[in-house]
Amino acid sequence: MPPHDHPESYYVATAKGMTAHARLAGEVSCDVCVVGGGFTGLSAALHLAEAGYAVVLLDANRIAWGASGRNGGQVNSGLRLAPTDLVARFGREEARRLWALAEEAKETVRERIRRHAIPCDYKPGVLLTAVKASHLRSMAEDVECLKGVFGYERVRLVSREETAAMVDGGPYYGAVLDEGAGHLHPLNYALGLARAAEAAGARLFEDSAVTAIERPVPGGAATVRTAGGSVRARFVVVGCNAYLGRLEPRLAAKILPIGSYMLATAPLGAERARRLIRDDVAVCDTRFVVNYYRLSADHRLLFGGGETYTGREPRNLKEFVRAHMLRVFPQLADVGIDYAWGGRVAITLNRLPHFGRLAPNVYFAHGYSGQGVALATLAGKLIAEAITGTAERFDVFARLRHRDFPGGARLRRPIAAIGMLYYSLRDRL
Repeated sequence: MPPHDHPESYYVATAKGMTAHARLAGEVSCDVCVVGGGFTGLSAALHLAEAGYAVVLLDANRIAWGASGRNGGQVNSGLRLAPTDLVARFGREEARRLWALAEEAKETVRERIRRHAIPCDYKPGVLLTAVKASHLRSMAEDVECLKGVFGYERVRLVSREETAAMVDGGPYYGAVLDEGAGHLHPLNYALGLARAAEAAGARLFEDSAVTAIERPVPGGAATVRTAGGSVRARFVVVGCNAYLGRLEPRLAAKILPIGSYMLATAPLGAERARRLIRDDVAVCDTRFVVNYYRLSADHRLLFGGGETYTGREPRNLKEFVRAHMLRVFPQLADVGIDYAWGGRVAITLNRLPHFGRLAPNVYFAHGYSGQGVALATLAGKLIAEAITGTAERFDVFARLRHRDFPGGARLRRPIAAIGMLYYSLRDRL
């Protein structure tokens, strides 16, 4: 495998329209330089190019090489905070503003899929399953809040008996079915955004890791440097999320990259697959270290489970994730595992996305905390709005307060690992 190519996964094996892009060479100029070829960067590039801006996008590896091409594919409602917590923390009016934008995030995903005919197997429905009776009680309060405060009616509480009929795993104490959420093939969705951005005029470069972002005096252009060239731009968008590395230490301290892992079983056949998940919805449970799973278009189980916090991957990914799968679906002990892969998810301390400006002409968004398919798509859209002169909606997120992880950018991993271990042990007990 070339050093900057996509790691092997089910998504790569079933990718549609994956093409290579040139490496940046020499000096170029543009209106906006986007750093990062995931959902945030691709959405920003697409919206800005459609608005008539000259856009250059740089990715250190391949388009959607990081979390955007490896995740669970869930297009979830809301934010990572529970609806009742959102109201308690921000009050009803601000919570409604945040919820409305999160709803727009889902619709933006669906609208882009429709407009550009992106073949990413979008399907409706996400089922959140309760692993404890106390979780179900909290979920019932959240459903009441969603309907009463936010006017969201596409959600309902599911009894323990109906949950068992819908998912032949667990066991679970009940669930919440969200028919307004959905799931998709994330890599194919990202590749579709890339094609649309190019068609709108954006220039995409791969294998072009950014080494520095030089910000001049206010009002001047910024220079984005790579090993092979540089981009001079009026605006810069930083959309690296969990793969930010050391590019911007001020941002790195606000997020914690967590290793998350998935597998794809051998094809199960339509009948056996639907016995596992009757209605072909995506499923996520209420553990601190969540299990999340869904069916693929060719009737495999795509299962995510297990996390690491040190930056090191498990030695045997197939066995690592398979152990989590068998605790949910012991009846799959006879099924082969065709693919296993991992990637990094960026979380924030408050589990809310981190938006902002490093300078008047340098924007960023990251830290989606597991909600990135929809929220990162929205982030790119809101950054584009801010650059084109309307920042009010971007600032709804930008004014959220975020704290550094204990230990800052250098020591956050070992300190956070201790805390995460405590909660993962609580899951097991």
